[in-house]
Amino acid sequence: MRTLIVPIVAAAAVTAGCTTSTDAQPRPRVLFADEFTGGPGPVGAPWQPQTGGGGWGNNELQTYTDRTDNVRLDGHGHLAITARYQDGLLTSGRVQTLGRLSVTTGLIQARISLPAGRGLHPAFWLLGDDILAAGWPAAGEIDVIETLNDAADFHTGIHAPQESVPRGQTIAASGPAPVPLAGHFRTYWVRKSPGRIETGIDDKTLFTVTPSDLAPDARWVFDQPFHLLLNLAVGGDWPGPPDESTPNPSTMLIDWVRVTAL
Repeated sequence: MRTLIVPIVAAAAVTAGCTTSTDAQPRPRVLFADEFTGGPGPVGAPWQPQTGGGGWGNNELQTYTDRTDNVRLDGHGHLAITARYQDGLLTSGRVQTLGRLSVTTGLIQARISLPAGRGLHPAFWLLGDDILAAGWPAAGEIDVIETLNDAADFHTGIHAPQESVPRGQTIAASGPAPVPLAGHFRTYWVRKSPGRIETGIDDKTLFTVTPSDLAPDARWVFDQPFHLLLNLAVGGDWPGPPDESTPNPSTMLIDWVRVTAL
C-alpha cells in the first residue's frame, strides 16, 4: 500500500519505582504516513485535486487542474505539483484531504523541496473542516510554510475569525529563512495541540500562538479537526506576476507527509 495508517505500540523496559536515561523511549504513534511511492501517474487517496481558476481570493493567475501535467506521482518517491505555461494557459496543482484525512491534535510534517522563481507562491497549510459551511476565515487557517519568489524568506502563521475585521485576524511570523529553502528538501511541521499551535522547519521552531494572542473580538477555532493542503500558486497580490525569468515548468516536490500522535 502506498498510503499507510499505522498504529505503533512500542514497549519500554521500566524498573519498578524508577527510570534511567538508558530506558527505551516510546516511539511516536504514527496516525498517517504517505511516502508517495508508485507512479508515475495520478495521486491517490487521501489527496484530492482541487480545480478551477478565478483568482482564489488573491488575484492569482493559475488555473488548477487534476491533470498529471500538474499533479502526479513522479515515479521517484515524490508527489510533484507543477506550474507550467503552455498554449497561452497557466496551470498548476492544488490537493487537499477534506473528508479523507483530518487532524484534531498531532504533529503534522511534510518533507518538501520548494521551487523558486518570480511570481511563485508554494504553500503547505491547513483549513478547518467546516470550511464549506462556515466559510473563510470562520473555519480558521494554519499556514505551515509559504514562500514567495526566490524563497529567501519564510512565512508562517494563522488566520482567525474576528468580528470587527471581515478577513479576520492574522498572526504570523516571517523573516530570512534559517537554512536555504529553494531546491532543498526540508521538513516543515505544525504541532497542533489544545490551545496551542507551533510551526517550524527541521529542528527549529519558528512560530507559536495561543488564545491569549488573539484580539478580544477574535475567536480561537483551532481545536477542531483540520485537513491538509499543498499547492503551488502563481502571481497574485502577494508575490506579484511571473516574468520571463520564471522557470517553466516549476515544480514543488513532496517526499513524504506524516502525522504522529502527541
